Amino acid sequence: MPYNTFSVGSDCQVVVMGPFGRVDLAHVTGFEAQQLTVAVRVDRLDGVQLGAELPKGWAGSFSLDRGSSAVDDFIAQIEAAYLAGQSINSGTLYQYIHEPDGSVSTYQFNGAVFKLALAGTYKGDSPVTQRLEFYASGRTRV
Repeated sequence: MPYNTFSVGSDCQVVVMGPFGRVDLAHVTGFEAQQLTVAVRVDRLDGVQLGAELPKGWAGSFSLDRGSSAVDDFIAQIEAAYLAGQSINSGTLYQYIHEPDGSVSTYQFNGAVFKLALAGTYKGDSPVTQRLEFYASGRTRV
C-alpha cells in the first residue's frame, strides 16, 4: 500500500509469463526497468535544433533471493529448447503498481526475452541472490 503521496517498492508486483507458461518467482527483492531509445538530432541551417527519442524497447532486471529452483528451471528449459532446435516464443511481463490514490496501474512488457545474469553466489548463511535480466520490444498500459 502506498505511503503518504508517493510509491514505495512494495507497491509493485511483477508476473512473468515465459515462453512455456507462468514463472513463479520466489522472494523478489527488486525490479527495475528502463526505456531504451535512439537519439535523433537535426541541426537546421537556420540554427534551430530539433530532436527526437525513438523508442527501441525496454530493458530491466529482477533481483531475487533464491527460494526455489523456478528461475534456474525457467532458463534451463529455454536453453534446452534452443539446443534441441525448437522454436522459442518470447514472453510477457506484467507490472502492477498500487498507486497512492488506491488505483492499480498495469503495464505489459511485450516480446520479452530473458537471461540469468547471476545464478547466485552460495556462501555460509547468506541468501543466494540471483538476477534475471530481460529485454522487451515495448511496454503498454493495460
